[in-house]
This record gives sequence, structure tokens and C-alpha cells, in this order.
Amino acid sequence: MANRYADLTRDQLATLVPELLLIGQLIDRSGMAWCISAFGREEMARIAVEEWASSSPVYTRRMQRALGYAPAGEGTGDVVTIFKGLQLDIGAPPQFMDFRYTVHDPWHGEFHLDHCGALMDVEPMGPDYVRSMCHDIEDPTFDATAVASNPRAQVRPVHRPPRSSPDQHPHCAWTVTIDESNPVVEPIDALATIAASRAATLPLDPIDPADEGLADYAGPLVSDLDFSAFSHSALVRIADEVCLQMHLLNLGFLLAVRARAASPEQAREIATKQLVGIAGVAAERISRALGTEAVATLRLHPLLNPAAYVAASFDGSALTVSTGPAQEDGGWITLCGPGSVRPLQAAVRAVDPHLDVEVTGSDTEWTVAVVRRDQPAPDFDEVAVTRISTGASFAFEPRRSLPITPV
Repeated sequence: MANRYADLTRDQLATLVPELLLIGQLIDRSGMAWCISAFGREEMARIAVEEWASSSPVYTRRMQRALGYAPAGEGTGDVVTIFKGLQLDIGAPPQFMDFRYTVHDPWHGEFHLDHCGALMDVEPMGPDYVRSMCHDIEDPTFDATAVASNPRAQVRPVHRPPRSSPDQHPHCAWTVTIDESNPVVEPIDALATIAASRAATLPLDPIDPADEGLADYAGPLVSDLDFSAFSHSALVRIADEVCLQMHLLNLGFLLAVRARAASPEQAREIATKQLVGIAGVAAERISRALGTEAVATLRLHPLLNPAAYVAASFDGSALTVSTGPAQEDGGWITLCGPGSVRPLQAAVRAVDPHLDVEVTGSDTEWTVAVVRRDQPAPDFDEVAVTRISTGASFAFEPRRSLPITPV
């Protein structure tokens, strides 16, 4: 099946990739509001731990292999391996989560956040919510991400919020230590379920080493990734992998929500609300970044990518979705169809509030026609909730990409 990102230019892809990384971060801004409402703050934090700890080890290893910086032996990565992974992780989108790295030697490093967009979103909710994010969620999930590179890695705080004052910078600081004496981090049970998904094992087109530009990230760790330095082929693969990160995170989210929901109907309701919120904000950011109209935006939307995962064809103002790996996993795409049009409506209305969709077909194979209405539609509540995040309007700035050497 043809890759839907391959038609973009190299410059367009270099613009899109950081957008996709930020969109992935905003999935939780959409989903966790409804988890708090249904289950309370403490259960929301547990859901967040389970979704990230079950998905990030899987997608971190995928990106390592795709971009050629995987350790020579399983579980033998160093701090540079860990830091490169964070730079390509939806949990740490560039600039919005402004990680600054220091490498002392292969087994010792540090990072701090000059700006933490997630903190900016949560801090107005009060110190209890800040502690939930910066203590209860970060402790196990940082280790879970690091263990994808080395099971003896430990990520430990130097300092972290709640902040003593709004002027306290950096927002947080952490050490990373790899030592044979460190206890092995044990994976959570849900990791095995996510690792067995179609998304986890999905084959994607290899990067063409003859394409102009960087074909991998095997060189030095750099302060800020310059996505424009990568080849067209590499950027297509990165975009596909980032979309898979979102699908894997969502599968972890669904597992955690279903374990707590009073009924399958409640779990589906929460999952759909999460998708409606992120579908709208993702479409808005993609359209604004690339100047795309509605159908072209849907063609690039993470809901419908990568093409190898979500089987869809596009024809003029319509698209048709058919059965594929995404349906087998029971993820986002199964929340769309003739009986569930709100996620698709949210996406097209984010481009133009006069737009709507008409969906025909069955639950597994359906066609969407984008139509125009005379009157603009209001925001869905789910999109408005997600748009509260500072990430919804965040603007990337040019950065110099400098090599980081041990100090």
C-alpha cells in the first residue's frame, strides 16, 4: 500500500514530524480529563503510568532499529541511546518539552527541562495534580522508557515540581545512571499485550541509504534534532513511526481504561471522547502547519496513518477505510464509522467549521464524504478541552543543532 507521507516534499516532512511528536503528547491532554471525571485523580495517574509503561518500551526499540542507533546487543544501550530515544518520543516533543542533555560518559548523564509544556498545563490545577504528574507518573515511566535501552538504567530526580515559585528554572532536573549493580526494572504485565499487537510488529519500508540527507541517527547526539537534515526517505519512516507511537500509546490507554470501566459502553465512551479531542487538535495543527484543506489533512492525520497500518484510499473529497491491521488491534479506527462520526467531524471542522462528513457502509468498511454546510458548527466539548493545553497553539522556533560531547 502506498505510503501517504511519501508524496510530501522533504521540507514539508521536516515541518510535519515535530508537529506529529507534539500531537502525540497532546493525546493525554485529551484523554485524561475524561479519566479524572470517571475515576478520579489517583486512578487517572495509574492509567497514565500503565499506558506509557506498556507502550514506550515497544516504540522506543522500533525507532532505535529504524534510525540505526540500536545498541549492538539487546539491553546494552548507553545514556546517548536513551537520550536519542527521548528526542524522537511523543512523550518529549521538541521545544514544548525542552529537554537539555549532558553526557558525562556512556553510563552517566543528566537532563533538565528549560520548559515543560505539560507542567504549564497542569500547574493551574494545583499541587496535587502536579505531584501526580511529576512524581507518581514520571518515576515509573522514565524508567520504563530507559529500560528499552538498558534494563540497568535508572532515571532519578535532582529536583522537580511543585515549584517553589513561578520563576524557578529549570522546571526539573534528572540524572541517568547505568550500573550493573542497579536492580533490573521489571516490565508491567500490559507490556506483553502491547508487544503482541499488530502495531508493535508492523513492518515498514526501510530507509533508502542513497537518498540525499541523513539516513540514520548513528552519529553524535545533538542538542536539537534538525529534521531538515534527514533524507526524504528517513523523514517518511520517522513520520510513520511517530504515528505508530500514538497508536501504541492509545492501545495502552484502552487496556488501562477497560480494566477500570464499569462496562464496555463506558470504556468506549471515554475512548471516543479522547479521540474526538485529539482528532480535532491534530487536524488543526497539521492544516495550519502545511496549509492543507480537509481531505489532504485527513490523508496526513495520525488517525489514518501509517498507510501500512490503517487501510484507506482517497478519491477527491472522499475516503474509504477497509479492514486492516488497525481494526485487528481494536484501536482508534474502530471508534469511527457510520455509527460514530464525531471523531471525523472534529477533524474536518478543525480545518473549516462549515465542513461536515457523511459516512456510509458497515462498521468495518466505510466511506467518508466531506461536505459543506451553510452554517459553521461549534467546537465539540472534547476539542475545546484539549485546546486548553498550551500545546494546541504552541509555535516551534528555529534552533541550531549542536553536537553534545561528554563533559
